[in-house]
This record gives sequence, structure tokens and C-alpha cells, in this order.
Amino acid sequence: MKNISKILILIIAISLLGCNAHSTKNNSVKISKSQIAQYENVFKNLNEYLAKENGKLWNHQLYGALMFVNRSNRIIIANEPDNSGVLTKKGGVYVGILPKDINIANTAFNWNGKRWSMVMLPLPKNYNERLNLLIHELFHRIQPKIGFANLITKQSNHLDDLNGRIYLKLELAALSKALESDNLAVRQKHIRDALLFRHYRYELYPGAKEAENTLEIKEGLAEYTGSILSGRTDKALKEHYINAINNFYNYPTFVRSFAYVTIPVYGYFMNLKNPDWNKGITKSTNLTDFITKFFNVTIPSHLKDTINRIKDAYGFNKISAFEIKRAGHRKKLITEYEKKFVENPTLTIRFEKMNIQFDPRNIMPFKNLGTAYPNLRITDNWGILTVKNGALLGRSWQKVTVSEPIEITDSIIKGDGWKLQLHDGWELVKIGKNYILKRK
Repeated sequence: MKNISKILILIIAISLLGCNAHSTKNNSVKISKSQIAQYENVFKNLNEYLAKENGKLWNHQLYGALMFVNRSNRIIIANEPDNSGVLTKKGGVYVGILPKDINIANTAFNWNGKRWSMVMLPLPKNYNERLNLLIHELFHRIQPKIGFANLITKQSNHLDDLNGRIYLKLELAALSKALESDNLAVRQKHIRDALLFRHYRYELYPGAKEAENTLEIKEGLAEYTGSILSGRTDKALKEHYINAINNFYNYPTFVRSFAYVTIPVYGYFMNLKNPDWNKGITKSTNLTDFITKFFNVTIPSHLKDTINRIKDAYGFNKISAFEIKRAGHRKKLITEYEKKFVENPTLTIRFEKMNIQFDPRNIMPFKNLGTAYPNLRITDNWGILTVKNGALLGRSWQKVTVSEPIEITDSIIKGDGWKLQLHDGWELVKIGKNYILKRK
């Protein structure tokens, strides 16, 4: 990986009820001696690096149960045994096969008696990028222990709207200029302007402040931790953040990816003044209020007038022109989704114990019905659903809708760009023109 944006290229997994699936012990996992030596070295170097850090950033040791998973064959290479004996020791690592009902992802999850960090292979070759990624995921493992348990994220649908995107881009443009300057007064001005764009966005979209904060607490703090402990020099770290912002602009949507760039950059600037700033954060902290107060920024009473005076310095005209054109394309896509999920026959499946894997860069809010996901993988009591051509998740994450089934057997159901591997005890039922799943 060359920059933090590539963390977002990897797929995020969210488990609503946890992963406690079991698997049989497998002593025939094929892994070469050279691979064993390679991962032994990765674990050893990471452990030594974090031992020197000694838990200073969060008053808690970051190193712990960590597994790497090969996406093609589901082979696990871990630094510790599990508590159920699934993993077998080979050299200085533990190997096994990840059960099929657990999604492969960069995430933290509970499995066989432990809370693990999982990272998909291959690992970044660059040392600093690898540290960044691994420490990000190790932070997720300890989040519940340091006061961030039961975090619930709200979707920032306003960041797929025209002005939501414009004023997020202007905020990031101001942060980028702050990163480029070594003059403290100039840097403070750009940080102030970034916060003004942020507060103006919240004036335009009631509820946006709280929604954005949920993801910034969960993912923003994790990425701040990964990047600030990545071993980069100050110059390299600033370049890394600037590249992350530039790459972020290319994402199809921002609704679940913005926190990976906003909080790490604000956190970097706060770290320069007070390396312990993060220790004052709890899961009930509003990060926008915290950051605004930290930098002594006063929000003017006539904020819109101030925004109109400063926005041209950050490329407003170019950003606006691009976003207006994008909004036109988005209307066409909404029309396609309207036909697929509202007008045409569909299959709707309700969740019981859902585990989902998706790409956070390309999801799109769809009216008041939920969010369209171009690709995802869901496991639940009813089976495994793989989607490559669009699915609609309801607003409360209680169900998923796909297009009409076109191939139906007792165990496999297929539609346009999706496949459902159905578990025993479940059946497809047609009600009117649409379909549902139900227990037999």
C-alpha cells in the first residue's frame, strides 16, 4: 500500500451480533517453511515495536490476538492459539481454516473464546504502511476495553448530497493547505477555515453533526492511532495525509469513508500541541466540539457570509462544477435502482444473526428506503448471500433486497448478479410478485 486510502480499498466487515462460529481442527493446512518464517518475523517486529510504545497512546497495550487470512483459501496465520483448539502450531505461528460463515475482512471480532484482529493478505510490503494497517486493526480489538464498547454508527447520507459533498471537499482542501504550511499562523487559519466549512455543513443538514461523529469516533480514532504510530517521519506523515485526501476525492461516495481522513489529520495537528489529547475522548464526546474548542475557533453568527468570503480560496468553483455534474449522473443511477428495487419483482430477506462485508467507498443512499450496495457478502442463519450487481439494505439494517430470483434449486438461488447458498430448514416463498425467505 502507498497511502491510507488503500485501507478503504480493503473491505470492511460489520457484525451485528458477533462471530462465534466453530470449525473442526485441521492439521493438513498447507503452508511453506518460508511463509512461516515470514509471518513469524512480521509478528515479532510488530510485538517489539509496540512493546517500545508500551501502551502510551491509549494507556493500554495494543498488541494482542492477530490473524492474517488468505482470501483465496481461507487459511489463517495467527500469533496466538484460539481457545477451542482449531488453530495448530507450526513453528512460531498458529494455522487453521476460517469457517465459511465468517466474512474475511480487515476487522476485529470475537471467535473461539478471544477477541481477534483480522487482516486480509497480502500485507503491505512497505514497513510504515504495514504498521499503519496492523495498528489500526489492533486498536479496534481493544476499543471495548478502553471505553468504546457498543459503538453504533449512523450513516451520513447527507455526504452523498450535492452540498454535503461540496463542503466536505472544501474542509479537506483547507486541511490539505494546513498540512502544506510550516507557518503556525497560516496553519491555524486553514484549520479554522476547515472547521468553518464543517460547521456550515451542519447548518445545512440538521443531524449531520451527530451522524458524522459516530463514524469518526469508531473509525477516525482507529486510523489516527494507526497513522500516528506508523513510524513515519513528520515529513512523510504529512505527505501521507495529503495523498490520502487527494485519493479520497476519487471515491464514488463519501458516506462511510470520510472519517478515515478527517480525524487523522485533525488528530495530527492536535498531537503537535498535546500528544495526550486523545485521552480526553470518550464514546460520548462530540469530536467536532472538542476540536473546535481545542483550536480556539469561534463560529461567527453570520457563518454563511464568512463562508462566501473564504470558499474561493479553496477551489469552490472547480469543486462545485464537478459535483453538479456528478449529481446529474446520480439521478440516472437512482432511476435504475427505482426500477430494480421498487417497480420490478424482488427477493427480500430479513436478518437474524447477520454478518456483512462491503466496500465503504461506493455505497449510495436510496431515497428513504435504505442504502444501495453495489457489492457485498452477507452470512446469516439462512445462508450466504453474495452480491455483485446491487442490493438494497433497509434503513434499520433489518433486511436486504435483491432482484427477482431467476434460478432456483433446493440449496442455490441465483438472480441478476447475486447468489444465495441456502441452509437447510429454509425455503423461498412467493407473495404476489415478490419473494421472501422463511423457515420451513
